[in-house]
Amino acid sequence: MTDFGSIYKVLLAAACWLGPAGSSCPVLECWFVQEVSGRGGGLTGATNQIRSLLHIRRDAHRQPPPAPSDIEPERMFSITDPVGTLCHSALNPPMGSIKKPQCEMNRFLPQPSPLKWVAPLTDSAVSPVYLQADWFSVSNQGFNDQLIISDVIRAPTASRELDVILSVSTRTVSVQSRLGEPVLLDCSFWTDPSSPLSGSGFALEWRYQFRGDGRLVVAYDGKMDHFVDTQKGEATLDFEDVHKNGNASLILREAKVHHSGKYICAVYLPYLVAQVTVELEIVEPPSLSIHPSPLPLAVPGEALTVQCEASGFAPLSLELSWKFKGADGKSRSLGAGSMTGHRQAWDGTYSQSSRLELETTGMDLSKGGELSCVATHPSGTQQTSVTVNVIAFSTPSIEDSMAMVGVALVLYGLIKFISWTFTSTDSLQANDKKNN
Repeated sequence: MTDFGSIYKVLLAAACWLGPAGSSCPVLECWFVQEVSGRGGGLTGATNQIRSLLHIRRDAHRQPPPAPSDIEPERMFSITDPVGTLCHSALNPPMGSIKKPQCEMNRFLPQPSPLKWVAPLTDSAVSPVYLQADWFSVSNQGFNDQLIISDVIRAPTASRELDVILSVSTRTVSVQSRLGEPVLLDCSFWTDPSSPLSGSGFALEWRYQFRGDGRLVVAYDGKMDHFVDTQKGEATLDFEDVHKNGNASLILREAKVHHSGKYICAVYLPYLVAQVTVELEIVEPPSLSIHPSPLPLAVPGEALTVQCEASGFAPLSLELSWKFKGADGKSRSLGAGSMTGHRQAWDGTYSQSSRLELETTGMDLSKGGELSCVATHPSGTQQTSVTVNVIAFSTPSIEDSMAMVGVALVLYGLIKFISWTFTSTDSLQANDKKNN
């Protein structure tokens, strides 16, 4: 059966199950991941993915529909989610949508945590009978990266009726911020109040990962009301909202370049943990300048050396290029020029420059124009420009030639007149001397 046929059957079964009254809770198609027998010799067993259906409901008494023919009955699960996190619209895309939510289901083994801010949750040496059940973890990612949900769910042994015990979610799967701005990384959690594990308190932590580097950002022991801050006040939580509404969002007071990376929000109950991941990228646009500015007058045949400096940008990805716009309004690309290596400033931002040899001989610059440096960066595209002025040498026109001839004739006549005047005066003076 094709994927389209399978999806149609899933939607048809969901429509029959929801009935005329309708509901926003979807039927999720999920991959159940389980290990298969190893090949011996100490080798880790391979994994097998089995297509499953998760019928989400707020009311535990609502009965699921029969399984479609292409789904094994033991791979249909009914999950009761009273708070309705799994009913989010990001997990129920509109008909015909190309992008689909992603879902993965695994078996989960409850166990105590050795972390010092989590250990007080399991200070008893005896595991509760409540743990004797089938436990699963379900991870969902909404289409268009709108939402990530991580649930720990429980079912009586050999049952397919499951209950959400711990749910952690984020609505900020990917976040961008400018330098110096406050940043909120969303993380919310919910625990089943009817579960005996909920009465023993909770703990949470935020961890940072970037290119293999990992560290603790903050941790909070909700049972003992103890806060661990490793960032010297750069990050905090709203502790009142944590207890009141399950809001575990991380607050970065002032975004810096080194904050870019992956953040993991993990929430703990006794023997249980669920976590979601948020990507943060600090994006600061470059500041552009052209040197020298203004440009000196250019003489045809002479080369101008121009440099474009891009500074104060993050992340490192940057492309610089040149273009020239003539007096006729036409633009032409001049390429990237000669790029220098990047330099990093004290605040983590980068600088880079491009050098251009502007050959006036090979270009029609007789009337000047505008030279622009263009920067392409994750923050967008921007440019800065300077005016190019060229000293022009050209042959005179017919009108100019006629005017020059006219001026020459006038000057010639004026010179002849002055010469005749002086000559006449000298002749008169000579005659007067002879007569005397």
